[in-house]
Amino acid sequence: MKIEIKAPELSESVATGTLLAWRKLAGEKVLRDETLADIETDKVILEIPAPADGVLLSITRQEGDTVKAGEVLAVLETNALPEAVQDATRSAKGKGQGKSETPASQKTAPPVTVPVSPQSPGAPKSEVLPAKRIPDDGPHRQRQGVTQKSGRETRTPMSRLRQRVAERLVAAQQTAAILTTFNEVNMQPVNELRQRFKAEFETRHGIKLGYMSFFVRAVCDALRQIPIVNASIDGNDIVHHDYFDIGIAVSTPRGLVVPVLRDAARLSFAEIEKGIADFAARAQTGAVSIDELTGGTFSITNGGVFGSLLSTPILNPPQSAILGMHKIQERPIAENGQVVIRPMMYLALSYDHRLIDGKEAVQFLVAVKTALETPERLLLDV
Repeated sequence: MKIEIKAPELSESVATGTLLAWRKLAGEKVLRDETLADIETDKVILEIPAPADGVLLSITRQEGDTVKAGEVLAVLETNALPEAVQDATRSAKGKGQGKSETPASQKTAPPVTVPVSPQSPGAPKSEVLPAKRIPDDGPHRQRQGVTQKSGRETRTPMSRLRQRVAERLVAAQQTAAILTTFNEVNMQPVNELRQRFKAEFETRHGIKLGYMSFFVRAVCDALRQIPIVNASIDGNDIVHHDYFDIGIAVSTPRGLVVPVLRDAARLSFAEIEKGIADFAARAQTGAVSIDELTGGTFSITNGGVFGSLLSTPILNPPQSAILGMHKIQERPIAENGQVVIRPMMYLALSYDHRLIDGKEAVQFLVAVKTALETPERLLLDV
C-alpha cells in the first residue's frame, strides 16, 4: 500500500518551511517512526517520521525547497516487493538524490500519535505526520542553501529563523514609535534573600533560586499597577490583556527565540525557575514547540548574561513593551547620606509611545525597581 508523506501542519503564524535534508534515499527501507526528513520553519526545526515500516519509493521535493503544510514530500510503500525496491533505487540514482548523513544515535524519540486524514473507499492512504523538534546541529544542517567562498569572504545563506527575526525587527522599527526609559536597581536585597533560602529552595524544589523568578514576579506586579503596558495595538483598537503571558528571550545557535510563560502571575517561584530552565534547555536543541513561541503580552531579555551593562531592547510585536536586564556590577551609591558599594543593575524599558505615555513607562519601571528592592513583598502572593 502506498502512503503519501506530507508536510505537517505548522501554525497560523507559520505558512511555509524549508526542506533542510532527507535522512533517507528513495529505495531505502525505513522503519516506523524513523526520521525521513527535516523541515525548518521561522521558529523551529521539525522532523518528519515514517508512519509505518516500508520502502521510500519516491521523493517529490528536494532539499532547499520551500514547502507548505499538507504538501506531498514523498511516497512510502508499506508492502514493497524486492523488485519495487530495485525500481525505486534505480529511479533515485537517475534523479541524483542526496544521501542520509545522520546516524541513528542522533535521531530523537518517535511521536506518540499519527493522525490520519479521512479518505474515500479505495483511495490511497494519505497522512499528515506530527513533527518532532530536533537539534540544529550535525552535518545535514549544512546542506541548506550554498555556502560560497571567494577570496577572503564567505557567503552563507541566512536561516529562516534569522530571516524572520530580521523582518520582525525592521517591522517593529518602522511601525512602532519606540522609546526607552532607564532606571537602576539595588540588587542587594534580592541577593540577601537568595542567600538565605537558596539551599532550602534547591532541596525542596530540585532547582536553583535564580534572578529570573524575581524579575518575572516583579514585572507581573508592575503590570497590575500599570495595565496599559500589558496591552497591544490591533488596527485602531487597543487590546487589553487580563492575563500575563511573559516572553523570556533565549539565545540559541540558530538565533533568538522567545518562549512564553503562560499566566506567569499564577506561577510560584519554583514553577517560574523550572519553566525558564526547561525552555532554555529545549531551545538549544530546537525542541520548543511553535505554540510555546506564539503569543505573549510582555517580554524580558537579559543581556547581562553576556556582560552587557546597558542597552535599548527592541519590541517583540505585537507587544508594546519589553524589559531589558543587564549585568550586576558593584558601584558606589549614596545611601542614608553615606557612600556605599552596592550590586547595581541598570534596567531599560523600551515601549511603544503610540500606546504608552512616558509617565506610564516611568511609573512601570519604578514599580519594577520597588518590587526588586523590597523582594519580601513578592513572596506575599506565593
